[in-house]
Amino acid sequence: MAQIFHPRANILAKFSLILLATGPLLLLLIGTGVSRASYNTKVGMVADQPVPFSHEHHVSELGIDCRYCHSNVENSAHATVPPTETCMSCHSQIWTNSPLLEPVRQSYKTNTPIKWAQVNKVPEFVYFNHSIHIKRGLNCNICHGSVQQMQLASKGKAFFMVWCLNCHRNPEKFVNDPDKVFSIYEKGLKGTDHEYADLLPEERDILNSGEHTRSPEELAKGEAWVKKFGIKKKQLADCWICHR
Repeated sequence: MAQIFHPRANILAKFSLILLATGPLLLLLIGTGVSRASYNTKVGMVADQPVPFSHEHHVSELGIDCRYCHSNVENSAHATVPPTETCMSCHSQIWTNSPLLEPVRQSYKTNTPIKWAQVNKVPEFVYFNHSIHIKRGLNCNICHGSVQQMQLASKGKAFFMVWCLNCHRNPEKFVNDPDKVFSIYEKGLKGTDHEYADLLPEERDILNSGEHTRSPEELAKGEAWVKKFGIKKKQLADCWICHR
């Protein structure tokens, strides 16, 4: 009987079987790569704003407290952006003729809020409360990256669910003294004789990257804060905590 298929057909058949077996895995890896790419997560991508606001200038150089602009961050679920009146409390006296600040002046004159582009946002099906995290000693940089070093604001972390769960399952690695949430920015001011000199290793890492691996001694302190706050670790990973 004459041979129907060419010998090369064996290679194609083997390749097809391999592709059939590994295809789903390859698709999963490709999908994961796409979903975690910066163009999808927007991490590090500067948002186009009506006014080029520099956190580095206002926080690290001028020493303005975060709460001066984000006044509700300690008591509200949302940090909120400042009203134009807050901006004009300074800029009615300095840089009064700067072309860059014309949108601010117009907003103030017309009593029309500035339409800032939102940089950080969780999905609509996720409940997040800023105030409870601040009251548990979590510094802004842990979630938002080194904000005080940003000339123009960009998203610092991807906000993946597994990233949130890492904190909720191991709160002792993150909770801290609430009084230190904002004080480390003062200790890390630029242009001062004590710049970064008084910072603890954890504070230095948080300022530089927002990430720190605690030592056994630091973890023991974290456990003490967990106990003091009355945090119930087993409940923190329950679905209803974030999905209500």
